[in-house]
Amino acid sequence: MVDVGAKEASQRVAVAEGRVRMQPETVALLRANALDKGDALAVAQVAGVQAAKRTAELIPFCHTLPLEHVAVDFELDDALPGVRIRATVRTTSKTGVEMEALTAVSVAALALYDMAKSAEKGMRIEDIRLVSKTGGKSRDYQAEE
Repeated sequence: MVDVGAKEASQRVAVAEGRVRMQPETVALLRANALDKGDALAVAQVAGVQAAKRTAELIPFCHTLPLEHVAVDFELDDALPGVRIRATVRTTSKTGVEMEALTAVSVAALALYDMAKSAEKGMRIEDIRLVSKTGGKSRDYQAEE
């Protein structure tokens, strides 16, 4: 692990996004909350929050961080078609929360896949990326659109 002992604690925020591409019929089932396993979006939201909190257990060199806020949001997108996932994570600490935001999106996408796989096995998890990060000694980051 990187030694962050001498760093000053500061507020840090990271936003990540990704998407799950699926057939329009599967989007319709999600929208109607009609999947066999239940409310896929609620389950995926909880999975994403849980994953952010456990990132240090999953990614070997990540520090355990006191997370102050984790939000996992979904947008059903008929044009995709599929679901857009966005995670926002905030802490006041000596290191950033980029990995926590990326892990939240990744696990939320996997949970969505698990919840909807009885309706469609060909869903694709795509384009997971860091959108922005603020705070800390390194410069802020904003992804290009």
